[in-house]
Amino acid sequence: MVADFFAALGVTVIDTDVIARQVVEPGEASLAEIRDAFGAAVIHEDGSLDRAAMREIVFADPARRAQLEAILHPRIRAETMRQVEAVNDSYTIIVVPLLVESPMSQMMDRVLVVDCSEAAQLQRLLLRDGENEAAAQRIIAAQASRAERLAIADDVIDNSGDPDKARAQAHALHKTYLALAAT
Repeated sequence: MVADFFAALGVTVIDTDVIARQVVEPGEASLAEIRDAFGAAVIHEDGSLDRAAMREIVFADPARRAQLEAILHPRIRAETMRQVEAVNDSYTIIVVPLLVESPMSQMMDRVLVVDCSEAAQLQRLLLRDGENEAAAQRIIAAQASRAERLAIADDVIDNSGDPDKARAQAHALHKTYLALAAT
């Protein structure tokens, strides 16, 4: 949602979640590697990745999560960089949901954290993925904490509730980022 506010202002937004979905489409080398590493049980009959099956495996076993990340992260990074290099704007927003855990944090000039309470994070995860609460809690526990995310932030947008407030914060930051890019 906050990335959409920046996009509406004409800012190029590169979303690594979108890229992550693209690199596991049927026919992609990543998907074949995932099948080899995790078995056919994580592949739907139509040849697409069974995301629910993958989540169940990788959020129950940190070693398996690291194995999946070793397959995906280099490809996601490479495609992100390819897209960044193609942009000729004042600045670009790169959406990286797990930035704290990612070596991509080293390539960022500034870090904008879109923040909400842990309770809101849990509710959004339950709604987005249709997970049960125990599975959602495992996913959250495997990620950086709210405090860890805020610790790396140069800027924060409060996304707890009112979208108009978040939009206003995005507009203010857009002006700041344009000014920074001009210097």
